[in-house]
Amino acid sequence: MADFLRYEQQGHIVTLTMNEPERRNPLTGNSAVDDFLAAIARIRDDRSVRAVVLTGAGAAFSTGGNIRDMERQASGAVSGLEIRQDYRNGIQRLPLALFNLEVPVIAAVNGPAMGAGLDLACMCDIRIAAEQAQFAESFVKLGIIPGDGGAWLLPRVIGLSRAAEMTFTGTPIDARQALEWNLVSRVVPAEQLLPTALDIAARIAANPPHAVRMAKRLMREGMHSRLDTLLELSAGLQALSHQTADHREAVQAFLEKRQPVFTGQ
Repeated sequence: MADFLRYEQQGHIVTLTMNEPERRNPLTGNSAVDDFLAAIARIRDDRSVRAVVLTGAGAAFSTGGNIRDMERQASGAVSGLEIRQDYRNGIQRLPLALFNLEVPVIAAVNGPAMGAGLDLACMCDIRIAAEQAQFAESFVKLGIIPGDGGAWLLPRVIGLSRAAEMTFTGTPIDARQALEWNLVSRVVPAEQLLPTALDIAARIAANPPHAVRMAKRLMREGMHSRLDTLLELSAGLQALSHQTADHREAVQAFLEKRQPVFTGQ
């Protein structure tokens, strides 16, 4: 794996660590997007992976865009058409890839998640925060907009009114307010952040992986589908589920009052 993103696997769980702490783990001006896309492709193709934990090295989760890139864009040295294409070929590839990854992803937010860093957390399925974490949809403070899908992601996580407040003011919120607003599902002391995330990942990984992946797909589709459309998709995926070896094992183990052993088949 390349320099920005550290890829570690233990059993069925992959931990991805953004590893540029001296610059607070920026998502532009480095290999971040390419590293994420390579990791996502690797996870997608590795059927042994059942859950992913994403976190940041150092004091920050991610503070988003690289200010030096913004300086170049603001200088007039590149055209608006070039900047548009840079977004489409760069950071905008990340939400499509990460949001649609069928393996569940847990964001373990260890510190500030600002701008694109907040939007990165919103691309994940579950967010837990250390007590010192902060969150800001801070683009407006730099005279720009969420160019990475944040205007689609954040309202679906916390609702339109609160998303509008965060987007229009750029004001950070702390971990406790993030919990109240359902941006995160847990707030824990810093030393418990990774153990908590890994415990959730282990409980996910203990289930039949096809059922978890299909359930995530249904939840993602449900964000923009009609009920009748989702029910039709559910019927098809359920038919596949009923024919799996792991489903048969789950039923048999329940009847025999023993722990099931799932093989991913």
